Amino acid sequence: MPSMPAVSRCSWAESDPLNLAYHDQEWGIPIRDDRQLFELLCLEGAQAGLSWITILRKRDGYRRAFDGFDPLKVAAFDERDVERLMADAGIVRNRAKIASVIGNARALLALTDEIGPFSERLWSFVDGKPIQNRWEGMGDVPAETDASRAMSRDLKRRGFSFIGPTVAYAFMQSAGLVNDHVVTCYRHAELAAGG
Repeated sequence: MPSMPAVSRCSWAESDPLNLAYHDQEWGIPIRDDRQLFELLCLEGAQAGLSWITILRKRDGYRRAFDGFDPLKVAAFDERDVERLMADAGIVRNRAKIASVIGNARALLALTDEIGPFSERLWSFVDGKPIQNRWEGMGDVPAETDASRAMSRDLKRRGFSFIGPTVAYAFMQSAGLVNDHVVTCYRHAELAAGG
């Protein structure tokens, strides 16, 4: 990881060491693994109304609480599991958000039974390859796009929740469906080159 003074980064990355590591090592790297995509989709939904750093600080708690985001295991959770999770300080204790993870696991399993891999469905919204944006500053980055609105509509229709167009776009950024590092950030060129 390059040292702070040596490189330019997206401004949000420098607010916390966890954000910095996430920015440099994860954010915007294309993900095509169904389980990893499911985890990220659920974490982005959990973030709604909160800051991403709150979720990063609780990510290990989420992984433990939701059995490593194994959709088969999470889909089998019942009301006892919801009550257990409501008492778990390692996650955001919001009943609707907890229920959405369980519901999203069930929706994911139904989607994969119907049309195949989750990753293929998600990547279809960007024609299978990352969109390479060229934003000059973070203020230029939109909160949602036509692609995120289409993804949101499709996933909601299939039973997913906590996936509005803004959450869908944040997910697309995180999962590398779009390269939204600003052009002055060292990661922009690396990701644009496939790195």
